[in-house]
Amino acid sequence: MNALNLTQRPPRSPRVRLGGYTILPRILDKIRAELAGTAGEYKYKNPNDWHFFRFTGLDPEALQKQVATGIGDWDVLTWVNENAPLKHTPLEISQWADWTQTVSFNDIEMREWYTEQIKRLNPAREDLRGTFDYLDLDDFVSFGGKA
Repeated sequence: MNALNLTQRPPRSPRVRLGGYTILPRILDKIRAELAGTAGEYKYKNPNDWHFFRFTGLDPEALQKQVATGIGDWDVLTWVNENAPLKHTPLEISQWADWTQTVSFNDIEMREWYTEQIKRLNPAREDLRGTFDYLDLDDFVSFGGKA
């Protein structure tokens, strides 16, 4: 199994796609790192991961069990497509993936939290809107980037 050390570098951006799915490559990086004991601050089954699980109907434990066998990304994708209870067309997957790239926090507390995080990371940034924007910026800054 090729596990990243997420104490030394971030997982793939949630924007990266596998089989059209956003979030999935990042999930795989976090699962593999957790299994290897190198996840650091990254958590599998966080709220962002659940967008993927709600869309596919997959059980997070079943996915983790498959990844633990040591299979690569392509084989995981094949397993996802074969085992997802909620089947989607390529167009539906593409539309869902496009939506995930723009989703933001809906409730007041989470919007306030988001605003505070952006202020902490780079208060000059006015182009950040969604969850993926925050995750990419946080990953960048957490590993020494200047925002």
